[in-house]
Amino acid sequence: MLHLPDEFRDLFKRPFGILFPDITDVIPHLAGKIVYTVGDVVTDSLLSRGIYPDIAVIDGYTMRSPFLKTPLYVGARQIRVVNPAGMITPNLIAGLEEALSDPPALVFVDGEEDLAVIPLVIASPDGAIVLYGQPNEGVVLREIDETARQKARVLFSYFVSENTSIK
Repeated sequence: MLHLPDEFRDLFKRPFGILFPDITDVIPHLAGKIVYTVGDVVTDSLLSRGIYPDIAVIDGYTMRSPFLKTPLYVGARQIRVVNPAGMITPNLIAGLEEALSDPPALVFVDGEEDLAVIPLVIASPDGAIVLYGQPNEGVVLREIDETARQKARVLFSYFVSENTSIK
């Protein structure tokens, strides 16, 4: 399991893509694209507008409070993974890879999904779009290309291995 040390947390608070103030500003950029969402609010916002992401990653919470409208993504197969806060587990990575191999999929994280953006960007195909919420600021859109993957690999390099019983 990989843990993000406290001294690097601020690096992950900056948008990892283009920040839009509202989901409605993002929608014109999604036409004809493979779309992945990370976060309950972003996922729910698209589903409520009839836009079905190829992969949605949620945990049932928003800003550490229960998200009472947990998105119901009918038609997507469900994959459950364990990923504690501040971590990236092999279980999360395997769940994302499974989702990528056969979309549509809803990855439900027992723990926290925020950091799933990093391994998702690394594993995503060119041209796909990853959307996630930037707390109190809006929605971040990251189009996947080698530059995005390289930046995600750099961010991933800040994690340190931690031996625990969770896989």
